[in-house]
Amino acid sequence: MSKKLPDPLTPDERAALLRVPNRRYLSGLRNLVMMRIMLDAGLRCAEVLALRVAHVDLNTGKLFVREGKGKKDRALWLNPETLALLQEWRERRPNQGELYFTTRNGDPINSRYLRAMMERYSERAGLNRHCSPHTLRHTFATDIYKQTRNLELVRRMLGHRFLSTTAIYLHVADPEVEEAMKSFRV
Repeated sequence: MSKKLPDPLTPDERAALLRVPNRRYLSGLRNLVMMRIMLDAGLRCAEVLALRVAHVDLNTGKLFVREGKGKKDRALWLNPETLALLQEWRERRPNQGELYFTTRNGDPINSRYLRAMMERYSERAGLNRHCSPHTLRHTFATDIYKQTRNLELVRRMLGHRFLSTTAIYLHVADPEVEEAMKSFRV
């Protein structure tokens, strides 16, 4: 059974998508923070929706994913910009419960809402393509692999059990193959 190659966002697409939410509104700030965490830490949709206040140390930027896919835990770190947005959201969020991201009434957000929100935002950003929460995860993985060239490190960040699962990013982010193919039989 073949797997579809990930289609990560370009830097311009990423910037356009992150400009869409209006931070003046609670839902806009909340949605921006969720997208930034998925984009900057590679969280899955379910992981960002299950994120609890106790799982993030705002002093160090350390984020714990508790019982991610396959019931695995992992630790990640947020960059200062994403951490500042999360702090702003923590101070402004209407419900001060355990979950970081809830509806205005304090109910958990449904994953269908997050997927529909991503589609709406990608349309408004003019991306002209399908964009889901998993697209942000693919973008994170591709970018971190391009930067580090360390597939094992990417595997651990994504919480994959097998390196073969992570190896799909080799096909997306391999400039050596690209250069070799472009100059092949010229």
